[in-house]
Amino acid sequence: MTTFRRRVAEWRSPSLRRGSLWVPQWFPKTAVVCGSREVAMAFPHLQQPSFLLASLKADSINKPFAQRCQDLVKVIEDFPAKELHAIFPWLVESIFGSLDGVLLGWNLRCLQGRMSPVEYSIAMEFLDPGGPMMKLVYKLQAEDYKFDFPVSYLPGPVKASIQERVLPDSPLYHNKVQFPPTGGLGLHLALNPFEYYMFFFALSLITQKPLPGALHIRTSDCAYFILVDRYLSWFLPTEGSVLPPFSSSPGGPSPSPAPRTPAMPFASYGLHHTSLLKRHVSHQTSVNADPASHEIWRSETLLQVFVEMWLHHYSLEMYQKMQSPHAKESFTPTEEHVLVVRLLLKHLHAFSNSLKPEQVSPSTHSHATSPLEEFKRAAVPRFVQQKLYLFLQHCFGHWPLDASFRAVLEMWLSYLQPWRYAPEKPAPSSDCQPRAVSERWAPFVQENLLMYTKLFVGFLSRALRTDLVSPKNALMVFRVAKVFAQPNLAEMIQKGEQLFLEPELVIPHRQHRLFTASPFTGSFLSSWPPAVTDTSFKVKSHVYSLEGQDCKYTPMFGPEVRTLVLRLAQLITQAKQTAKSISDQCGESTPGRPFLSWLGFYSTDTNGCYPANDLDEMGQDSVRKTDEYLEKALEYLCQMFRLSEAQLAQLTLALGTTQDENGKKQLPDCIVGEDGLILTPLGRYQIINGLRRFDIEYQGDLELQPIRSYEIASLVRMLFRLSSAINQRFAGRMAALCARADFLGSFCRYHLTEPGLAGRRLLSPVARGSAASRARGPRLSLRFLGSYRTLLSLLLAFFVASLFCVGPLTCALLLVLGYLLYAVAMTLLTERSKLHQL
Repeated sequence: MTTFRRRVAEWRSPSLRRGSLWVPQWFPKTAVVCGSREVAMAFPHLQQPSFLLASLKADSINKPFAQRCQDLVKVIEDFPAKELHAIFPWLVESIFGSLDGVLLGWNLRCLQGRMSPVEYSIAMEFLDPGGPMMKLVYKLQAEDYKFDFPVSYLPGPVKASIQERVLPDSPLYHNKVQFPPTGGLGLHLALNPFEYYMFFFALSLITQKPLPGALHIRTSDCAYFILVDRYLSWFLPTEGSVLPPFSSSPGGPSPSPAPRTPAMPFASYGLHHTSLLKRHVSHQTSVNADPASHEIWRSETLLQVFVEMWLHHYSLEMYQKMQSPHAKESFTPTEEHVLVVRLLLKHLHAFSNSLKPEQVSPSTHSHATSPLEEFKRAAVPRFVQQKLYLFLQHCFGHWPLDASFRAVLEMWLSYLQPWRYAPEKPAPSSDCQPRAVSERWAPFVQENLLMYTKLFVGFLSRALRTDLVSPKNALMVFRVAKVFAQPNLAEMIQKGEQLFLEPELVIPHRQHRLFTASPFTGSFLSSWPPAVTDTSFKVKSHVYSLEGQDCKYTPMFGPEVRTLVLRLAQLITQAKQTAKSISDQCGESTPGRPFLSWLGFYSTDTNGCYPANDLDEMGQDSVRKTDEYLEKALEYLCQMFRLSEAQLAQLTLALGTTQDENGKKQLPDCIVGEDGLILTPLGRYQIINGLRRFDIEYQGDLELQPIRSYEIASLVRMLFRLSSAINQRFAGRMAALCARADFLGSFCRYHLTEPGLAGRRLLSPVARGSAASRARGPRLSLRFLGSYRTLLSLLLAFFVASLFCVGPLTCALLLVLGYLLYAVAMTLLTERSKLHQL
């Protein structure tokens, strides 16, 4: 028997108990003789739960992971809830890490099956919805234990609301806030075991920072991501009902769930456009007899916790009106966070779409509808819609303009297409045309109008600022255009906009809820009409609940958005031309060019390339994909907004997209100002997308320009100090020689003055004004001797000479003689060209 099992046996032995005090066998006998009161006062840490906790903590340090999990399974099976409740908070923290991120826990976000198969399988089995950890949760749930959760670790808007003593929107917090007797410090929530477990599980996605080596881990392969998928499949089933919790003992009754708050029935969740469900459920008489009504609370709690912890990080309208400093909470989601939220949305769509056809329409509801079916109908609009909208708005406005935005984009597109997760699949089209969106989804499109229209405008503003020549950015534009161009979807969106723009109705304002007075009474329900069948009212209610009644709505198919689409179409056309020019440029280059450039046979100037995109890194296949993505995206945009070929041709010509032979020689669009050229907004777009560029030349001292990759840094510095010393000592003599009018003067000027200094173009007006002050006298430059190519050329010349039995000294003399002849010829040609210029 292991040490742990032996301690457990000692603990549970009745012969070792003295009153309420437990004494292990290894405890001194003299202490056992003492009264229980004296021993308890001298050793208060030896109470029963304390020893179990201390033993598990010691084992967590000394035992391997597999053995620890086996011991935990045995403890959960053998011990009653009275002795397990003390270890529960420590166990949850040891698994998911501390809320402040200091303790890492089991590091589920980096645990993968292919990297650590043994630890992965043990952890997944232990934390499975049907595993030992959930059995512990249900054991404690049956005894109605409560655990304190600090308010300071809740999402920013929730924390600010509670600190302001305003009840948050979500019923998850109702009747749970505990105020300390001294005031506003130490606020906490009193949570049942299931809630406490799910709070830690959900927050570990945010509080636990990934390790440096975890940047290349695929999120979908990690234990945390797979656990989220299992929990969602278990508690949000698409078939059947939620499985009941385990029995507290073999053959015993199942533990009863936490009682629902009488003032907050399931039917009253949410505040906007909720009268239908409220009135319908409140008049049911047979729902309470359904056994599923006693188990649906776990599904509700799971969804509310995930939504609150993952999405509710941005202030709602009520917090902004209060102008509370706590409402200005900054939160930046990670790509992993977004991927997990997308998984939640996909499960929610499948969960909601699993309703039977006769149960979808509110008019066909029967009195025998189960709570699970009601929950399926209410899950997305009541719990997710508003917080997801704010989350997406923040991501669209603050996410970096790079390829990582793809995760946010796919999350958004997943929410916009619930028909992809419907159980019935439409018949495949024979002509390979996109499937039309069924009219069945018109209510969803209309009641999520802002998700389609306003976020589409937000995407347009992002696309106009990105490099569309990049294949990854081109793919994102293609994805959005393809989704919105699905047949019948644009018509549904237009119909929704028409419903919203109809004459307005009076919509009840949202009410603030204080801790001291609960508004969830019959009077609140009676303020709503008995039934809302007006579709226009539903659309207006959706828009006003997310944006407020004073919002300024911009129609997606109005003139303002159409102008943005035309600008995007123009940039797509320009990006296609740029991709083609880059493709042509890459085709002209040869595999040996980098080596020849290193040897000096090709120019090493990098001004002729396009550093703004990744086409050169990905090759010709990437160029082809970019062209395909942009071509199809342009086709879809023209189809959605009914753009004609003549419109595109005219606007493209107005922008001046006609380029020179290589597509790169034209300058960006500019205007002439007092200090030189000033970029226009069009010029900025042309530079960002790599369509045009300025010819940048080095205008400083050639001796002081940065050391190149083809130069030896230490040798260049040594030669610079040598040439500086020579120039300083013989400056007067070199100036006198260069001032001579004979051939010797011309020969010295050719070697001692910078070539082309007088004729160099000064593009900057500031540099032009100070050109006279930067005029330099004759000087010697030895920097060319620090180049790899010069040294390699000299070695090559000596090697060739040795093949012809020419010694090093003779070879050096021949090289000097050859250079003198070359210099004389160049001097004569330079002087003749100057005479022609005069």
